[in-house]
Amino acid sequence: MFGIFKKKSEKEKLQAAYSKKLEEAFKMSNVNRALSDKLSAEADELAKQIEKLP
Repeated sequence: MFGIFKKKSEKEKLQAAYSKKLEEAFKMSNVNRALSDKLSAEADELAKQIEKLP
């Protein structure tokens, strides 16, 4: 019940952003391969940041 007031941790925020970037990259892979590659690279950077967190 009180979970709605809980703030997301930095790791949860990064994981959500990572998932969103991968989803966008997948959607763009059929339309614009260069943009898809760019989004995948950004997702990889987010993955590296997630790994650094405790």
